[in-house]
Amino acid sequence: MTFHQPDAIRYYTFQSFDEEHIKHAVFTRKGGLSPEPWSSLNVGGLRGDDPQRVYQNRVLSFQAVGCDPASVYDVWQVHSTDVIWTNNSRPASVRHRKADAILTDRPEVTLFMRFGDCVPILLCDPAKGVVGIAHAGWMGTVNGIVVEVIRAMQTAYRCNPKDILAALGPSISVDHYEVGQEVVDLIESKFGRDANELLVRKNDSSHFDLWKANELLLETMGVRNIEIAGICTACNLQDWFSHRGESGRTGRFGALITLDD
Repeated sequence: MTFHQPDAIRYYTFQSFDEEHIKHAVFTRKGGLSPEPWSSLNVGGLRGDDPQRVYQNRVLSFQAVGCDPASVYDVWQVHSTDVIWTNNSRPASVRHRKADAILTDRPEVTLFMRFGDCVPILLCDPAKGVVGIAHAGWMGTVNGIVVEVIRAMQTAYRCNPKDILAALGPSISVDHYEVGQEVVDLIESKFGRDANELLVRKNDSSHFDLWKANELLLETMGVRNIEIAGICTACNLQDWFSHRGESGRTGRFGALITLDD
């Protein structure tokens, strides 16, 4: 990933997307208005922070990369496999729809999501002029949110998976992502023999590799160009919010993607 800091806002971009001139950013927690424990660029509206600060933090994020704050389309993220494709931004007067992936082929729309350990997955098909973003925790990963979003790209925009670029942003690493036996059972049921590569056993605990699991699912769908940030949110609290690393008392960092005009 490439680091940028045009002002107080700090963010990263992916090399493969930069090469295609796709405007995107994964924002760190630095440069915002929120106090502890959400310091400082918190864009999570359900974390206890003041809603006006959260809104202003999002505005600052958009302005840092030259996007109109009014171009935003975001959703109420619920760890589902639901995908929305949109032609329009979401005015403040319109309620959020529940979903965990968004797609658009309109340059006047900026897709935006919030994260705090789950995997930000950015998607682009330069051939069709389509971008997307998805949110994958253990539930979304096991239930195949990336599978559903690739299928949606094929159905809605006739994308060829071989043309799709995918990028996995900063999120919790396998070293810090312990899961219980009920989740282990679901992983083994979903991934079969591949589960052994995705689960790391440590003494009496099991840890789930979200990065490798989503990479495997993307490859299964025919996506070959996959970039992985390899940055653990729980290991790097100075730059990232981490739900587990901060015992739930934390904010959410943002990620956006849009087509350049």
